[in-house]
Amino acid sequence: MIRQMFEEGTKRIKQFGAENVFDFSIGNPVFEPPPEVRQNLIKLIQSNQKGMHRYMPNPGYPETRDFIADQLKSEYGLSFSQDDIIMTVGAGGALNVIFRTLLNPGDEVIVFKPYFVEYDSYIANHGGISKAINTTDTFNFNFDFLENALSQKVKAVLINSPNNPTGVVYSSDELERLGKLLTMKSDEYGHSITLISDEPYKNISFSQSVPSIFNHYSHSIIGTSYSKDLAIPGERIGYIAISPNHGDRNLVREGAVIALRILGFVNAPALWQRVLPLVGNARVDLKPYLINRDLLYDHLTSIGFSCVKPEGAFYLFPKCPIDDDKAFVAEAQKLNLLLVPGSGFGTPGHFRIAYCFDTEMIKRSLPVFTELAKRYHMI
Repeated sequence: MIRQMFEEGTKRIKQFGAENVFDFSIGNPVFEPPPEVRQNLIKLIQSNQKGMHRYMPNPGYPETRDFIADQLKSEYGLSFSQDDIIMTVGAGGALNVIFRTLLNPGDEVIVFKPYFVEYDSYIANHGGISKAINTTDTFNFNFDFLENALSQKVKAVLINSPNNPTGVVYSSDELERLGKLLTMKSDEYGHSITLISDEPYKNISFSQSVPSIFNHYSHSIIGTSYSKDLAIPGERIGYIAISPNHGDRNLVREGAVIALRILGFVNAPALWQRVLPLVGNARVDLKPYLINRDLLYDHLTSIGFSCVKPEGAFYLFPKCPIDDDKAFVAEAQKLNLLLVPGSGFGTPGHFRIAYCFDTEMIKRSLPVFTELAKRYHMI
């Protein structure tokens, strides 16, 4: 549904002009990467260093993995080494490698609604079964539902914080409770349940640092990318990090390196692996995201929409004024306002707005949202 709306936006821009179309469909940031990215990319391309484009060890260049391991070691106080890091083709590639490594046919993976719907395909790619469970009204974990969903068949639990599409950040208390529950159930079933965190938005956080699963559960793996925090989504560069405390640490990382190759990714892009250590801790400026969030959130809630205020990422997930979210989104299209129905994230009755766009476009869209609200007698 996300891609369908994106294609619709492209067609409407040609028909009506870019200034008259308000495309909030896809999380494709318009903001440019930090200057350090361009500077170091130019430096690398113009250097006389030989062998820059040759094959590397399957998990990635040792110096890049050392760089990431040192960052994680500093952030979490755990003994990460380069062997715990596997460079991947973005976060999507990372998740596919993780599921290929962990899953046997028929194994279940728990996901929390609403969620990025491609998770279902990633899991099914490797014989797994998605088991989606509801969250609370504020999109936090419902531990009663989770405990009822856990069973002998569950191999992994997948979370996403900051969340796409809600912008919710899971607290340390929530992760601690989650870790204790998974420890108890792993002991009960006689096999470890792996906690997987999809973290491409980790550094897009407005009010707090994002708590990590690594500090709350030993059998943990993250899949992430630099797409959002360096604004380079088209470059497809990410990594897997396996907790040094994972009970099957060696087996998982050996399996992941093989999975990376046999799935056809083979290696993460060589040039971008070399860029990352040079860029260091550079990140995109969060101010435009914060301005955009507040503009939209304040306006939408003032005209009658109900919405959980996002703490991170760059999405809003308001409630529709009617139950049929697809019909609501179709009505918005008539105003050249392109939104994604919540059904696309397993949660009908809502809609998603991506706000990683030019602030002037967002300002122009506010009267259009007002007109949409009027059509449903909200104001």
